[in-house]
Amino acid sequence: MLLFVILLVLGMGTAVMGASEGVADVGSRLELMVDEHLVDRMSGGARLQLHHPVRQNVALVTDEAWEGNASHYRSVFQDGSGHRMRYRMYYGAYQYEVTETGQTYPHRPYLCYAESSDGIHFQKPKLGLVEFQGSTDNNIVLSQTTLDSVEADPGHAAIFKDDNPDCPEDARYKMIIRSRGEKGLLALKSPDGLRFTPMSDRVVISEGAFDSQNLAFWDPARREYRAYFRGFQNKVRDILTATSPDFLNWTDPVWCEYPGAPREHLYTNQLRPYYRAPHILVGFPMRYKDRGSTEATWRLPGREARENRSKVSQRYGTAVTDSLLMTGRDRLHFKRWGEAFLRPGLARTDSWVYGDNSIAWGIVQTRSDRAGSPEELSIYVVEGYWMGRSLNVRRYTLRMDGFVSVQAPLAGGEMVTRPLRFDGKRLRLNYSTSGSGGIWVELQDADGNPLEGFSQADADEVFGDQIEGVVTWNGNRDVSSLAGKPVRIRFVLKDADLYAFHFSAD
Repeated sequence: MLLFVILLVLGMGTAVMGASEGVADVGSRLELMVDEHLVDRMSGGARLQLHHPVRQNVALVTDEAWEGNASHYRSVFQDGSGHRMRYRMYYGAYQYEVTETGQTYPHRPYLCYAESSDGIHFQKPKLGLVEFQGSTDNNIVLSQTTLDSVEADPGHAAIFKDDNPDCPEDARYKMIIRSRGEKGLLALKSPDGLRFTPMSDRVVISEGAFDSQNLAFWDPARREYRAYFRGFQNKVRDILTATSPDFLNWTDPVWCEYPGAPREHLYTNQLRPYYRAPHILVGFPMRYKDRGSTEATWRLPGREARENRSKVSQRYGTAVTDSLLMTGRDRLHFKRWGEAFLRPGLARTDSWVYGDNSIAWGIVQTRSDRAGSPEELSIYVVEGYWMGRSLNVRRYTLRMDGFVSVQAPLAGGEMVTRPLRFDGKRLRLNYSTSGSGGIWVELQDADGNPLEGFSQADADEVFGDQIEGVVTWNGNRDVSSLAGKPVRIRFVLKDADLYAFHFSAD
């Protein structure tokens, strides 16, 4: 009995997942298989399977004199459409140096900007905004002395484009940034994403620790601003959240919760509405773990540099970081995977360092390097933190919606949803099978009885690899007769992955 309960909590094995009661109204929205929200039961070999990003090119190197090896926290988003679309990247710029007398900082921190036409390679435009060593021929957006009325820390900032339909144009781009004076977070605005001014001369959020990248964004599903920021709960690094109607007046913060997950240090959170399914938040918290002074620690890459950092503080040489996946629907409770989403990996240089494997805030859509393939998701990862004179921003990719799947081996497995209500005429799947695998879809009434014409026996086998594959039953793809009625979906899978589904009008 105890094992069964543990499986329920962790979402493992073939146990019933404990769906919420009632009918889920999914309409025509995309539903990702990132949690058990729509799952009533799984059987056979079916399970939720975490997927991992694929290492790609170096998108940016922080090798300018005003940047450095600690140019860490960054925000990335797509801006515009068509030929005017560009990818924006903002990042703090630091250099850390360890000497016999301790840790030094050759220059003050800056906030820098890079952009790209494809999200694959980024350039550093010469902005002419902030002086460095007598010249403004650089990509610096903010320094510690740029703003007159507030004292801001450019190394701890998060920037986004505000999609609030009521947002005035002079505040279309917003920034939440740590204060260097009064403890807390400051709110800045900009009409162009480059020239920022304070929205208030006081901090707008004051309860928290803030020694991390602190985030805020417009939540289109809730029609409010939402912030996630760093705090310490019982001496453990954790995440607080608050909301605001105007980006200036915020509710008292509350702690995020992770049912079934172990208590661990979360350095960042990187939460944001997933742009294809904004009712779901997706985040990549960086997990901090001090492994202590052990034989295995000193066998990690870069022993000499590790030993030098330990002279300043032991944890600088013995702590390591990786990144996790967390997803949530109600903005407070999150499913957080214990297994790493991004491991440090086999690399023997620029790896296994405290601060490495930190994922930027933001997921963007980029072209695939395989001709004819659908576009994919790109994320951007720090490697080589405080090693040498610069660090790399490495791009990683995932298939569209490809964070987690319902997966079953060739021997087979099933997943049945809780009752749901939909709008539309077609059922579309994001799926992948082997050459021998397949998926069969059965539509049932709320009590679990197969519906005439939509049973497993009627189902046409789905196999291949598609982002928007249409399901058919004896060649029929029209499910509009069931729209608005409570139905369950039964997925029978063999050597297959189901990443997402939705109902469409065509």
